[in-house]
Amino acid sequence: MTPQHKIGSGFGATSTADEVLAGIDLSGRLALVTGGYSGFGLETTRSLVRAGAHVVVQARRVVPAGESLAGLEHVEVGELDLADLDSVRAFADQFLATGRDIHLMINSAGIMSTPEMRVGPGWEAQFATNHLGHYALVNRLWPALAPGRARVVSVSSAGHRRTGIRWADVQFAHGYDKVLAYSEAKTANVLFAVRLDELGRDAGVRAFALHPGAIFTPLQRHLSTQEMVDSGWIDEARNVVSDMFRSPEQGAATPVWAATSPQLDGMGGVYLEDCDIAELTTTPTRCRTSARTPSTPPRPSGCGACRPSSPGSTRSPRSRRGRNALCACHNGLPSPARPRGPGSSSRRRGRATSSDGSTCPTVEPLACAWD
Repeated sequence: MTPQHKIGSGFGATSTADEVLAGIDLSGRLALVTGGYSGFGLETTRSLVRAGAHVVVQARRVVPAGESLAGLEHVEVGELDLADLDSVRAFADQFLATGRDIHLMINSAGIMSTPEMRVGPGWEAQFATNHLGHYALVNRLWPALAPGRARVVSVSSAGHRRTGIRWADVQFAHGYDKVLAYSEAKTANVLFAVRLDELGRDAGVRAFALHPGAIFTPLQRHLSTQEMVDSGWIDEARNVVSDMFRSPEQGAATPVWAATSPQLDGMGGVYLEDCDIAELTTTPTRCRTSARTPSTPPRPSGCGACRPSSPGSTRSPRSRRGRNALCACHNGLPSPARPRGPGSSSRRRGRATSSDGSTCPTVEPLACAWD
């Protein structure tokens, strides 16, 4: 297990993606970047291409994505709506049919602090898009992850510190809170990376979660000017007044470092920030979560995202290399039988808190809780 301690990478909060890639040749490597056409995702794509990688960018809106990426060689765009599991399945199946390996996978697409929206069978949109869509995507693409040299990067946020997984009401069916909903999804991103690394390390597939830093991108489009003024980010004229924000080039640095740095060879399952492994806090932070403990996980219900394509089959998908697929609907465990849903929940009103007052260790974030 990789210790959750800094390794002294030599990089920091002001480093750029190009700087962390200096001297690294990605020729012959294929990278998948969700949301790789906007914000720091676009800078991630650009820097990977400059280092020699071929990049597949997944986008819900293919035309605007193509326009943003115009002029970049060795880039292709695939249609993918993370909130639509049929779309996830279709993209994954199309990619697997090409027979190509994936060496780097950076899951950076996301939405933040949206008005209450429901997708699929009634899932809360931020949890569905930021977590469940990526969760299902990684699992469907598991056969293509290059054994012995693949990395999966889960872009989380320091906002994960606001709440754990609210097992009593994961989908915010009662009392929607747009900030907590975002934070819960970011917590799920971290937990997924930890579990994926645990299950994938024997195959040489490593996973990391990270906070990219505070960056002004289209991610903030659902926040009003007044909300950002009240947070101390901007003034009434929308000028940035906080010094905690970094550029998109700097925001892309930690994801790119996580995906490519030889300093992380043999490591995984840890949370990163400022192009290094983050330190644990010295004092625990109380988690807002339900009384459910890790030993009593929620019973899954059935999303169908990871079910085999053949009608009527109850066998789990198998990779072309004979490894069990990791089923997103089976809490990350190699599925011996028909996969189940990502998790249903009992429903209670309000923000639940651990009944025994328990606390959990967490990493020290930057001052800003947003990507």
